[in-house]
Amino acid sequence: MMGAFQPANPEFETRVRESFARQPFMAFIGAEIAVVEPGFCEIHLPYRPELTQQHGFVHGGALATLADNAAGYAAFSLMPADASVLTVEYKLNIIRPGLGDKMTARARVIKPGRTITVVESNVFGTKDGKEVMCVTSIQTIMALHGRDDR
Repeated sequence: MMGAFQPANPEFETRVRESFARQPFMAFIGAEIAVVEPGFCEIHLPYRPELTQQHGFVHGGALATLADNAAGYAAFSLMPADASVLTVEYKLNIIRPGLGDKMTARARVIKPGRTITVVESNVFGTKDGKEVMCVTSIQTIMALHGRDDR
């Protein structure tokens, strides 16, 4: 997955994983960060009945959370050590219901910037070993320079 992006911080992966670990909500829903590379992040969420809506599909809020977090951390992987990360805006399309044993969010930076980074994030459901895209989104992520991520 290694792309053409150069991280501003050589310790980007440790920094992303430590930041993710400080999010109580992600632990609460059972999400785990799987892959971090410059400009790329993958997050997994095992199916749990508590995360579904009335039809048994993984709730749109959970899908949006995965897309948002993966995008934020894909962008964060390219930011300098003195910056933190914050979502500014996103457009999310749920194109299929969230079905499967696991949801996987994959986000790739489209356009990095000093302050604003644009990221594409997609969420897939895995059922019977086959992945199907459930969500596609485009996100605007802001670097908060001079702000500790803690």
